[in-house]
Amino acid sequence: MNLFKKLYCRTFQFIFRVALPILPYREPILLKSNQEIIDTLQRHNKTSVLLVTDRAIRNLQLTQSLENEITNHQLKLTVYDGTVPNPTTDNVAEALTLYHENNCDCIIAFGGGSAMDCAKATGARVARPKKSLAQMKGILKVGKKIPLLIAIPTTAGTGSETTLAAVITDSQTRHKYAINDFPLIPSYATLLPELTLGLPPHITATTGMDALTHAIEAYIGRSTTKQTRTYAECAVKDIFENLPLAYQNGNNLVARNNMLKAAYYAGVAFTQSYVGYVHAVAHSLGGKYNIPHGLANAIILPYVLRKYGRKVYRKLWQLGVKARLFNRETPPEVGAKLFIQKIDDMNRAMNIGTSIPEIKEQDIPALALTAMKEANPLYPVPVLWTTKELTAIYHEVKNG
Repeated sequence: MNLFKKLYCRTFQFIFRVALPILPYREPILLKSNQEIIDTLQRHNKTSVLLVTDRAIRNLQLTQSLENEITNHQLKLTVYDGTVPNPTTDNVAEALTLYHENNCDCIIAFGGGSAMDCAKATGARVARPKKSLAQMKGILKVGKKIPLLIAIPTTAGTGSETTLAAVITDSQTRHKYAINDFPLIPSYATLLPELTLGLPPHITATTGMDALTHAIEAYIGRSTTKQTRTYAECAVKDIFENLPLAYQNGNNLVARNNMLKAAYYAGVAFTQSYVGYVHAVAHSLGGKYNIPHGLANAIILPYVLRKYGRKVYRKLWQLGVKARLFNRETPPEVGAKLFIQKIDDMNRAMNIGTSIPEIKEQDIPALALTAMKEANPLYPVPVLWTTKELTAIYHEVKNG
């Protein structure tokens, strides 16, 4: 990267880092039950709820008890269950139509990251009816309060119940982009481990690795705070200790609960400290080939960490010590490489592959350019890359 571009990126990131203490970051208020959700809706004088979810969750009847509670308390309920993985602009348009047709005044997001993203983007369109989603791409483009949003995650991975981001795929171009603004942080969230008991092992694995990626990228970046470092450390420790247990026994309620907390902590960490090139590459693959986000992150993460090299040895060593993967006597370089190997080992134990063969050679230049535009200058990555380094990552990930 040339000196001028590097200076521009680092100056941009420095300004955001300095502004962190005064920016309106917040955490959602945690609710413990359906009854507390109803109490909250009534306290805010809400009368008509749009529930955003997907058909798989609805078919598993995970939403049924909440739906019953809402209708039993004489609140109007409208359900949008058309959300797809990597939610699209069409999904948001459909949900928005239901919102207006039924005079809704609040939104409940129920599901994984896709349902959360769809709900947030729908809220953004309610708040800014004259703006398209594409016009809100990037940072601080919403600028108005969205309807009351309650987030109920059914996976322990995205941390979307804590974040200011909604990631949407354009239905026509398949371009995947993020909308980032403080009004998108849910006002309330409910962490119920019993909702995650039905997750298949593969989804448990990939969503858990998504949370691990959030925590690691937030920690190794250049815009951390004491709080985000602490949250990331807690998340990494909990994931290494509990994700294998949740994968091996999906009914382990303790492991499920600890994974929900880890995803939440990781979400808070990366909301303030951002992510890095792992996410930029994963987003491009999700948009182009519909690769599930958690799966893409899991596979890409070790490649990117190894390519960062010495710039991340000290921080990866610190994470490894905090996670009790090795002790303080381990040299930083050895510890960092061992930390990355532990990620490889966990992926292998959970039958996550080491490559994404769907990547087409002819697409790599455009994919690398998309990832670079997403990451630079926003993401405070430990090492700045151009399309040259990113192209190499795509080739490595394709070939394994």
